[in-house]
Amino acid sequence: MTRRRWIADQVSGNRAFLIGSHATHLARVLRATIGQQFDISTGNEVRHGRIVNISDDRVEFELGETVRAPALRMVKVALAVFKFDRFEWAVEKCTELGVTEIIPVIAHRTDTHLATAAAKRVERWRRIAHEASQQSRRIAPPEIAEPARLKQYLAAETAADRIVLSEREEYVQVPDLVGGDREVVIAVGPEGGWTDEELRLFAEAGWRSASLGRMILRAETAAIAGVAIVAALSGA
Repeated sequence: MTRRRWIADQVSGNRAFLIGSHATHLARVLRATIGQQFDISTGNEVRHGRIVNISDDRVEFELGETVRAPALRMVKVALAVFKFDRFEWAVEKCTELGVTEIIPVIAHRTDTHLATAAAKRVERWRRIAHEASQQSRRIAPPEIAEPARLKQYLAAETAADRIVLSEREEYVQVPDLVGGDREVVIAVGPEGGWTDEELRLFAEAGWRSASLGRMILRAETAAIAGVAIVAALSGA
């Protein structure tokens, strides 16, 4: 039987703890009982866990044997900020597909009010990623970086395979640019796509341009499709 997985809020030796809202959900909503068993992620491994103590805001587990978990390919998504409801949907689905980091990028076509409000949304995006990670049985949630302007981000990115998705690229597709088990980052533009100047900045920074096919996809769809292709190529 597949056990439900929880990501521990605290770990101390052979004890792990859910705290606050996570504990309340397990204790009150799911009506957990002492002795009940779950898989518990400690951040770098997954272990069997048995509940030994319950309160409304704290659930304590005794940790047992390690559960085998497949290694994920290092896949990052540089996601231009767009309408928050759709951006959050992309965060959730990319998390389920196994991305290791999501970098919100302020692009030229990012609406000004969204760019201003993005920094205040980071904690919410992290909570969404945390819940999606537990649901999809990940060891740990992806890192959600602080929003960055495109030039700032390009200067800092060091992934081996850097791919910018562009609807103008007619012939080169993502599978043609991803090889081996190297770290991959996919950049997805905002509504309206990347500008000519932004595509020039990507090229100057060593990024390669690729298409997801003939259809013009919404930004959130492009992010999910790109990650799914890389995951399929790596056998994830």
